[in-house]
Amino acid sequence: GKYTLSTFYVLLRNGPNGVPKLMDLLDEPVPGVGTYEDFNTIDWVREKSKDRDRHREIATKSKESTLALMKSISDAFSGWLLMLLVGLMAGALAGGIDISAHWMTDLKEGVCLNGFWFNHEHCCWNSNETTFQERDKCPNWKSWAELIVGTNDGPFAYIMNYVMYVCWALLFSFLAVSLVRAFAPYACGSGIPEIKTILSGFIIRGYLGKWTLMIKTITLVLAVSSGLSLGKEGPLVHVACCCGNILCHLFTKYRRNEAKRREVLSAAAAVGVSVAFGAPIGGVLFSLEEVSYYFPLKTLWRSFFAALVAAFTLRSINPFGNSRLVLFYVEFHSPWHLLELIPFVLLGIFGGIWGAFFIRANIAWCRRRKTTWLGHYPVLEVLVVTAVTALLAFPNSYTRMSTSELISELFNDCGLLDSSQLCNYANVSVTKSSSDALPDRPAGQDVYTAMWQLSLALVFKMLITVVTFGMKVPSGLFIPSMAVGAIAGRLLGVGMEQLAYYHHDWVIFRGWCSPGADCITPGLYAMVGATACLGGVTRMTVSLVVIMFELTGGLEYIVPLMAATMTSKWVADALGREGIYEAHIRLNGYPFLEPKEEFSHKTLAMDVMRPRRSDPPLSVITQDGMSVEEVESLIAETSYSGFPVVVSHESQRLVGFVQRRDLVISIENARQRQEGVVSASRIFFTEYTPPQPPNSPPPLKLRGIMDLSPFTVTDHTAMDIVVDIFRKLGLRQCLVTHNGRLLGIITKKDILKHMAQMANRDPDSILFN
Repeated sequence: GKYTLSTFYVLLRNGPNGVPKLMDLLDEPVPGVGTYEDFNTIDWVREKSKDRDRHREIATKSKESTLALMKSISDAFSGWLLMLLVGLMAGALAGGIDISAHWMTDLKEGVCLNGFWFNHEHCCWNSNETTFQERDKCPNWKSWAELIVGTNDGPFAYIMNYVMYVCWALLFSFLAVSLVRAFAPYACGSGIPEIKTILSGFIIRGYLGKWTLMIKTITLVLAVSSGLSLGKEGPLVHVACCCGNILCHLFTKYRRNEAKRREVLSAAAAVGVSVAFGAPIGGVLFSLEEVSYYFPLKTLWRSFFAALVAAFTLRSINPFGNSRLVLFYVEFHSPWHLLELIPFVLLGIFGGIWGAFFIRANIAWCRRRKTTWLGHYPVLEVLVVTAVTALLAFPNSYTRMSTSELISELFNDCGLLDSSQLCNYANVSVTKSSSDALPDRPAGQDVYTAMWQLSLALVFKMLITVVTFGMKVPSGLFIPSMAVGAIAGRLLGVGMEQLAYYHHDWVIFRGWCSPGADCITPGLYAMVGATACLGGVTRMTVSLVVIMFELTGGLEYIVPLMAATMTSKWVADALGREGIYEAHIRLNGYPFLEPKEEFSHKTLAMDVMRPRRSDPPLSVITQDGMSVEEVESLIAETSYSGFPVVVSHESQRLVGFVQRRDLVISIENARQRQEGVVSASRIFFTEYTPPQPPNSPPPLKLRGIMDLSPFTVTDHTAMDIVVDIFRKLGLRQCLVTHNGRLLGIITKKDILKHMAQMANRDPDSILFN
């Protein structure tokens, strides 16, 4: 606030009617004033007014000279430039992560002889001996058994492949957890709960720093390749936000202002989803619906632009080699029938129940991890979970493949040329009609085997994901939840298809499913199931449906997706109020005021404010009566983050509010730079200094660091209004008065503790000051 401070001094310098002029310290702003400690909440009101002042200054100067005009234009342009850079950087990183994760996942099963850097698919592309029927077998790609034993058949070769698979998985996960532990403890987990907290105005230093970015990018590849049940989507949001935060340092406007920086981080969250799923619009909606706290229109346009740039960058890198951004492109366009909404709603109910169960189980497990010995051995925990995952996953081909491949196969509709087990139907003599859709056919033996394997995979995924999410490696939740839903959906879809084939004369099928027609698309059921489960876990609605149809390209299926999402949200909300991210925020005790939660209790401001009736009175500073020594001892004895300034101890009339950090920095600065400031010097917050007795040490004027317009409410204000004020304005603290006299103070933490008490939870679980 250079501008605001300097205006005070213009008044002070001229000094009214001959009062001796004081040397004013704060002519050039003291470095550090107006910044925040780690684990503190920012004051949105102060940050926004600082930015408005900066804007006004630039606007008035731009009329004076051409150079200043250029400066103001570049200032207006800097936001868009920053978005461009964030999009480019996040897109490039995401492309790199995709390519390396694909290669390292295949490394667990074998290696390419042409060059070890080719993954399985690329290796067989270059080969001339590959036939269409056996497109996965080509002479250049050798499994580990072929390299070590010389053959790929027989029990010994199977054991060899098994051992190599488990060893690679353990190596990858060990590297991941060791790197996280040694260099960037903040790189673990999904990162979305913390980003939500940061966007609501909390400061966690280093959470979005260079080290976190570097380690998170490397360990994300390792964790995904190790075959653990986790996705890369959540962590990509964290990676994109790290890019945003680091690039903010290039522009003073964003470096100096916490509220402006939060706008960039909102856009960066949109970029993260845009590159994770290739869904730019879904990303913008995700940021708006799920992550952001303060989302003005300007941020909406900027997120849109940044998501566009990022998607474009990713597309030019082309990590999947199929020139598509989308992970699981679907080709089916057969219409769905109205009666199919019944199974879709059933999938929605399943997704809601699973979401609620998952949140309960995962939070219970994470709480155990926090409170018992389990939390002291993160490396051992990761290794044990990896070993169990790898040992159980290898025998079943559906759990052995990477989760994204599994989802892709489940979404796929069976064509004539598909060699997958799921598509091994008994061949009816097909008369090729004008459409390329195949009629419903009876299932062959392989389909039944596949159903068994998928049922086992479903149980395995449901249980192992509960333990995996929240370990000390980067872990996303989107892909595992989608896998659970897709498996359940595909099972239901194949069941429906067989019903329709054998019982097409039943009432429900009559009229729209004649024999020899293609009525039921199992891939669509998998898609709907995936949406329902993801919705049950995260409680997203609009953004989820948009992400899903951008992800698959299935525009005709918006209504089924909406039906399933809505059902799953209702069911999950009935079973438990909060989504997985809110639950983790609460578990970690972050000071996050949930904007969606209603405050319904009839309490008043005086029930929540400090000090309580039995407590000692409020620590205050008087505007003109205290010496440097008294203020320093007040700072040393208390740990409050700020002090109200009053006229005198007797009247308790409020003058303003001063932040503890600003006070400490200003006093230190004055002792170094202003002559004669000693412990006995008086501190003044008044506009004019009263004449001092002769031979007293020079006084210290600190009016410039005082907030002259602190927010106040009266002691009879209803608490729900106070909570609303805190939410909508993003306050740190609010003073409580009675007939104009200062009574007490309410901070964001007091409100959170009060809400916890009202909900019969432990109020001390809100950890950070």
